[in-house]
Amino acid sequence: MSRVDQINSLLRQELALSLNRQLDLPGALVTVSEVRCSPDLHEAKVFVSVLPERLAGTALEKLRHISGELAHDLRKRLKFHHMPIFVWHFDQGPSNVTAIDNLLKDPS
Repeated sequence: MSRVDQINSLLRQELALSLNRQLDLPGALVTVSEVRCSPDLHEAKVFVSVLPERLAGTALEKLRHISGELAHDLRKRLKFHHMPIFVWHFDQGPSNVTAIDNLLKDPS
């Protein structure tokens, strides 16, 4: 496993923990599905899944708003010289799986 892969995994785990404490979005479940850091570690694309999906836009807006707090929290817990900038994305994978499953059940 490469260094960037290890950092991706570590950031995914730590961001998931931080989101549970800092993200205030009643009635929604937000999970970190994947983190992809750039090779120079200046940017991290963070993919989240949101249930129910109708709250995805609100969740992304709130995540962008608290990015600085999350980075500060992680900087305290991890020994990173430079914390990547978080770029938030909605992970459409789960909804795509559901759509494909529905098509397979009812092809008409």
